[in-house]
Amino acid sequence: MVLTLLIFLLVYVAMGFGTLPGFKVDRTGAAIVGAFALMVVGSITPKAAWEAIDYRSIGMLFGLMVVSAAFVVSGFYAWAAERVASLPVSPPVLLAVLIAVSGFLSSLLTNDVVVVAMTPLLVSLTMARGLNPVPFLLAFCFAANTGSSGTLIGSPQNMIAAQGLGLSFNGFLKVTLLPALLSLPIIWALLALMYRNRWHLSGNTSNTNTADKAPVTPAFDMTETLKAGLVTLAVVAAFVWSDWPKELIALGAAGVLLINRTIASSDMLKHVDGNLLLLIMGLFVVNAAMASTGLPQQLLGDLRSAGINLNDPISLFLVGGILSNIVGNNPAVMLLVPVLDSAHNADALGAALVLGTGFSSNLIVFGSLAGIIVVEQAAASGVKISFAEFAKAGVPVTLVCMAMAAAWILWL
Repeated sequence: MVLTLLIFLLVYVAMGFGTLPGFKVDRTGAAIVGAFALMVVGSITPKAAWEAIDYRSIGMLFGLMVVSAAFVVSGFYAWAAERVASLPVSPPVLLAVLIAVSGFLSSLLTNDVVVVAMTPLLVSLTMARGLNPVPFLLAFCFAANTGSSGTLIGSPQNMIAAQGLGLSFNGFLKVTLLPALLSLPIIWALLALMYRNRWHLSGNTSNTNTADKAPVTPAFDMTETLKAGLVTLAVVAAFVWSDWPKELIALGAAGVLLINRTIASSDMLKHVDGNLLLLIMGLFVVNAAMASTGLPQQLLGDLRSAGINLNDPISLFLVGGILSNIVGNNPAVMLLVPVLDSAHNADALGAALVLGTGFSSNLIVFGSLAGIIVVEQAAASGVKISFAEFAKAGVPVTLVCMAMAAAWILWL
């Protein structure tokens, strides 16, 4: 048990810091090495490790990543970024349009893929207009995190939570869509207020020549975009109106899109986040080994004694929000789902878990993968978003959105 606990803690230390201190082992590497170590020391058998991996969540996530990748290779994301950023409107209106687009795309497609595809383009296009890219990038990131909370297919943690709690697509939509939509005008109002005098690049900015370094993007292909759009609509329709297993729907859609006469399957698959899939698989094994010790169940009892009941939606909402900013939202959801009683008030628990981990993601840079992607890709394009700059906007956005979501959960 001691070895199991030690390995478990080391894995989640890596989740929190991004790497295992002292080693060049990132989150994915830590999850995989941890899973291997737990099998080697006998904390979990290889058979039990395989059985611990939820193939339904992995299958659905992989399939939907392929669907989102189809929009990358068709040039849709590049086209959308260019059309939005070049609209002849004032900066506050442009901010509102960008938030709406980010929230919409992230609710239908995997939010991390959307952020990866569009961030460099937004940097280049806003700077070409002489605009300060920071408020637009922060708005795009914040809206992607909260907007993706509105649907089951918006983010990996949504899929894991829905599978674990047995929520249908419609059931998920019923308890998360409205607060996700309400979060978007909150983001706009706060960022428009904070950056009202800083819309344009100042003379002393260090972000020079970035507009001349536009990233190379695929040409817009209307036929492939329409194909991807029709497949996406078919996926959503199947989720809403059929009883087919969600992972089979997603994998079937991926198969249809991978069979293509003009785009190589390898070009599409390289946009699938294999590291994230491996991280989730590794964490399934690590968490299962830890559960077999009985310590999580004991901790749950201790929390109840202290007045913290994770099956109370508000308690779960707050714990999920705090935990996601320590270890990340996907690991947080994977830790919490197994201890929840889905037979009682599953809708409210699902809303609490998804909104708590999703809305709190905007607090700090490392609160979400989307935040890390935006900051790192912006830096690669010559735009610095410091930890303090991110938090200065992220803290008020998170607090107001969390307060609104808490009121919604209490109403449920």
